[in-house]
Amino acid sequence: MKYLDKEEKELIESFEKGEWKSIKKDEQKAYIQSAKESLTKNKRINIRLTTKDYHAIQIKAIEEGIPYQTLISSLIHKYIKGELKST
Repeated sequence: MKYLDKEEKELIESFEKGEWKSIKKDEQKAYIQSAKESLTKNKRINIRLTTKDYHAIQIKAIEEGIPYQTLISSLIHKYIKGELKST
């Protein structure tokens, strides 16, 4: 457990305390469908970046261990959800 972050540790502790409840199969199917739809990337966009920004994003993505397009998508998603603030 030493490689888990704070959120992962909290989830494990919550589960071990018995705080989780099973849901009905029909509810489970609805949640699964919702998750699939939220993860489906079905729109393609083109953006222009400066060479400097492009390389910086690639470096950050390598540091995070994810593809740079995934990083860009994540940043956009976090901004839309209010989890990322503009400066």
